Amino acid sequence: MKRSRPIVVVAGLLVAGIIMLAWTQTWFTVDLHAGAAVTSTVDADGAAVVPQYTALAIASLALFLAMTIAGRVLRIVLACVEILLGLGVVVSGITALGDPVAAAKGAVGAVAGVSDLTAVRRVVSGVDVSLWPAVGIAGGVLAVLLGVVVIVVQRAWPGPSRKYGAATAGAAADARAAAPVVRDAVVDWDDLSAGVDPTDGTVGSDGCRSTDDAGAERGAP
Repeated sequence: MKRSRPIVVVAGLLVAGIIMLAWTQTWFTVDLHAGAAVTSTVDADGAAVVPQYTALAIASLALFLAMTIAGRVLRIVLACVEILLGLGVVVSGITALGDPVAAAKGAVGAVAGVSDLTAVRRVVSGVDVSLWPAVGIAGGVLAVLLGVVVIVVQRAWPGPSRKYGAATAGAAADARAAAPVVRDAVVDWDDLSAGVDPTDGTVGSDGCRSTDDAGAERGAP
């Protein structure tokens, strides 16, 4: 389980690549009525049919890269976001498959000189569907499954920044302990509130209280 993180991350990158590949391929080949346009067929690729695929794929790619340095809580958040991204891919693909003419309206309208969906439907005689819509939808399903997997297995992943964070916190604590205490009215008032005598120590000419001098003074008769 502890070694599953690189496998999951690589799988996430591959899934994002599948979605991006599907976006670049031809989804629908639309046949037009004779005389409706200068060409009899129009190829509608994923960029025209599901333009949101590229944004979803890039977001998924960045998300899995972020998982390599994220902590436990952030990993759960990223996994939930990945599930939503996968659902977005699936819904977009199924919607396009449900109405190919509407999905390819922009590509058809560009060659037929029409923009209204009703007019586009009039010039279309048929639509051939490729396998790439199914590939894109499958990529979305895999993205959802990977998000669920991350939620389940991420507890066993080590926190990459824990050691660094502890060292940084320790160094900061040592620096604060070594720094002299600058005496002023606010510090004196805080000492009085805590039950400490602010005059029980030596204040140097630079306005800093020396704890060593204070200890020597308390030990003197």
